[in-house]
Amino acid sequence: MKMTGLRTRLIVAFLASTLLPLAATVAITTTLLDRSLRYATTGEIDRLSRTLEATARQFYQRERAALKADAIAGRVTMTTYPSADAASWPEPVRAFWDSGEAERFGISGPGGDRLDYMRRTDASAVAMYTRDLGGVKMEDLSAQLRETRRLVDELGARDLRRGFTLTLLALLAAAWLISLVPLAIIAHRVSRPMQQLTAALTDFAGGDWSRRIATRPGRPRDEVGLAVDAFNRMADQLDDNRERLVHLTRLASWQSLARKTAHELKNSLTPIRLTVEEIQARQPPSERAFVDQAVQIVISEIEALERRVRAFSDFASEPPATPEILDVNALVSERVALLRPVHPDTTCRLDLDGRHPRASAAPDLVKGILTNLLQNAAEAAGPCGSIVALTRADGHRVFVEIHDSGPGLSREAAATLFEPTITFKKDGMGLGLSIARKNALLSGGDIVLIDGRLGGAAFRVTLPAAERREQAS
Repeated sequence: MKMTGLRTRLIVAFLASTLLPLAATVAITTTLLDRSLRYATTGEIDRLSRTLEATARQFYQRERAALKADAIAGRVTMTTYPSADAASWPEPVRAFWDSGEAERFGISGPGGDRLDYMRRTDASAVAMYTRDLGGVKMEDLSAQLRETRRLVDELGARDLRRGFTLTLLALLAAAWLISLVPLAIIAHRVSRPMQQLTAALTDFAGGDWSRRIATRPGRPRDEVGLAVDAFNRMADQLDDNRERLVHLTRLASWQSLARKTAHELKNSLTPIRLTVEEIQARQPPSERAFVDQAVQIVISEIEALERRVRAFSDFASEPPATPEILDVNALVSERVALLRPVHPDTTCRLDLDGRHPRASAAPDLVKGILTNLLQNAAEAAGPCGSIVALTRADGHRVFVEIHDSGPGLSREAAATLFEPTITFKKDGMGLGLSIARKNALLSGGDIVLIDGRLGGAAFRVTLPAAERREQAS
């Protein structure tokens, strides 16, 4: 799979899930905008203003004709402005007189609500007739029409609908691009651990049993983080199981050899012992002292060989492993109590888990394991030495650790510690730790060498924890 495959698919999914709704949003918004602007478009405002302007003009022309007719018929009061008083004429009258026109119409009053008709009566006077427009203010109306025309021209220059559409598209594009940036970051953060997980699985399947995925502190505990943790746990378990399988395979070979060796030795030792005892019985009294001494030496060596034969038989045997629920604290306390009278000069200290962990294992096998480890620790610590036995629980496992203050183990000794026929004690058979680890493996656990608290050697026994429902029952 390409390194960017997952990230690309996430981005494509985002595009597919956003572009279609985005296009639909633009289409719907544009349609609604068109419909809303249809009621107030520039063209309609323009037509309305022109209609109002034509109506105002017709009204003005009609009022002019009516005022002139009333003036000629004498139905309107006339105001005369003689030339002798020209200095006090109003400005509109003066402007009319100076223009030389025969007649003129004008607007006067607040807002232009009156119509004036001026004409020359003779060479020395101006007659003015006035008509009320009935509340219609022509000057205000003209000003409003001019403002409307200005707005129409400005709106036409702006093209309101296109401006709204472009603004909407720009805002949507900006929002879409802003949302794309965090998606790309999230896609990268999701795809990177998945790529690491895929590469780790490939390497692990290719035989790299030490392959693990480094986890950063503070990584979110999402599905990807849980998958990485699950892979690391699986790799650790498979690696441990592989080591156990290798050890059990080697153990099976050693057991087969021990079984054959014990059988052959037993078959040979029995007639040798009987023959030596027969020789001793047939010797005359004069030679009995020397023969008795020689026979005792031979029988002592035969008994040593028989002990080794029994040890090989124990090692080659497969004891039944019937698991029971064990109180680990009580079992460790019992084994330590049995050890103290044998090694009174050795200090034995307990550091027990206050939660009282319980394990599911065969009690005889666990007792044998603890007895062997405590005996080895006491012999390594020696007189005035110290031993610490501690217990603790961790999830589905229970741990028992035995620490001693002895000289510890060299790297060479640690490498072959659990192999049979290897001993570093004067009277040891070299099978105790091998049998102990075999029993731990049969119990579903293991024994490993760890760093000691007291400067010497330390072993950790791992046992499967009893399930809660089993404890309750």
